[in-house]
Amino acid sequence: MTIACGARLLVRLVLAAASGVALAQAAQVQTIRVISLPGRPLPVVVAQSQGIFSRYGIEVQVESAQNSEMLRANLANGTADIAHAAVDNAVAMAEMAGADVAIVIGGEGTLNELIAQPEIHSIADLRGRTVIVDAPNTAFALQLKKILLTSGLQAGRDYEIKPVGATPLRLQAMRDHKEYAASMLGPPTSFLAKRDGFVSLGSARHFLGSYQAAGGFVRRQWAHDHSELLVRYLAAYVEAQRWLLSPANKQPVIELLTKEFHIPEPVASQTYEVLVSSHQGLADGARLDSEGFQNVLRLRAEVEGQWDGRVPSPEKYYDPSYYNQALSKLKSAR
Repeated sequence: MTIACGARLLVRLVLAAASGVALAQAAQVQTIRVISLPGRPLPVVVAQSQGIFSRYGIEVQVESAQNSEMLRANLANGTADIAHAAVDNAVAMAEMAGADVAIVIGGEGTLNELIAQPEIHSIADLRGRTVIVDAPNTAFALQLKKILLTSGLQAGRDYEIKPVGATPLRLQAMRDHKEYAASMLGPPTSFLAKRDGFVSLGSARHFLGSYQAAGGFVRRQWAHDHSELLVRYLAAYVEAQRWLLSPANKQPVIELLTKEFHIPEPVASQTYEVLVSSHQGLADGARLDSEGFQNVLRLRAEVEGQWDGRVPSPEKYYDPSYYNQALSKLKSAR
């Protein structure tokens, strides 16, 4: 064999080896299908753009649901692997649809406000009016019902409820239909609403106290069958949430909010202040607020009469084992 032939053979062997390594690495990448409401979860956006998911060998496909009914259906039928939305949706899936689901991570506390048409000056002014929600018997609709109950207003008797869909859709509906008197809206949509002249009748936190809003939940069988993958996903999610909460990343986060929500920079800055700086929005480590989750269950028992009004144990719906393994993985990686 000539030296030239030997050199060409060596090059082919090196290229074949490199190709084999690349194929092996590609084969190790696993896909997770996420469905969320409303919009893409910010930690997911960060984990994708910063290459965090890639480092954990994960590719994430995200679908934004138009409403919670679609989100719950897609998780239940296996079209999605993980759902990110108000965690009361997981409770509703278990209790109203018999789905075997578990909440596996928190995310953020409630920042909702009761936003009303400009001519509405008090909760009492909602008597005889129509209020709009995502779905009539889950999550933030229960917040709205409870707040109106504090002024003696009962759904179906003193006001009507109309399901419309996700938060941005509700603001647009209130712009287009003045007969839609009020809705629960969170930032940045609540800030956009107030810029348009809509008024706030008070915050959910003021009326209800702490409340676990967004979180992640899965079908238990899927989690059991994909436990190692789920742990990697949660580790990446927590890492991305920590990036969002780091003061050093304030300006990049504001720019991310501007781009992701298609909002002007002043609204993005306002959103950053309540979502990050207030320590009432994004939770450190995306942990689940136990007191806030107790309040979620209490509200469902009181407003919907679930469980004959007796609040069950949170452990019935929350499985922290995967989250705890994710935290251990993050510690060992340091």
